[in-house]
Amino acid sequence: MTQQGAITVERMDGSAAAQAEEAFRLVYAEAFAKPPYNETADEVAVTFRRFRSQTRKGNFRAALAGAENGEPVGMAYGYPLGPNTGWWDQLTEPVPEEMRREDGHRTFGLMELAVRKPWRRQGIARRLHETLLDGLEAERVLLNVHPGSKPASAAYRAWGYRKIGEARPWEGADLHDVMLLDLR
Repeated sequence: MTQQGAITVERMDGSAAAQAEEAFRLVYAEAFAKPPYNETADEVAVTFRRFRSQTRKGNFRAALAGAENGEPVGMAYGYPLGPNTGWWDQLTEPVPEEMRREDGHRTFGLMELAVRKPWRRQGIARRLHETLLDGLEAERVLLNVHPGSKPASAAYRAWGYRKIGEARPWEGADLHDVMLLDLR
């Protein structure tokens, strides 16, 4: 657990994250309600049905940022991609076979990272990212980011991610940039 100002960032395993689901949901729903995401209550519900299943993975990890009063201000979570992941199949242009090879350890999939608006531009997203990845044994991190989210894209680039393609992460989704961070 790290503390800066009145913001605490805590890393969690799947069972702890499942117990804190409402905090994750609050951050997610608020952060993704606005453009370019425009997520509806129904879409948030779908995300959190998936979240419950994801938290049951033995290698799931999450980070939750909270204010001194316990109010959730940011979150991040993900897990290593298994050999049968469909992530690489969503790309609009295929990538080399060596890049898409997964074994359950090689690539950490960063599913979500968000900070509520009043707490943005204070380094909380970076702290969430660092806390989530601390001690990770993966070679790399993979994520999708909406290209209309300029601040998120800029942060990922500043943290060393590079764009490797574009994908529609789910049916009906806008095209997202697929970004990779090499940890080696």
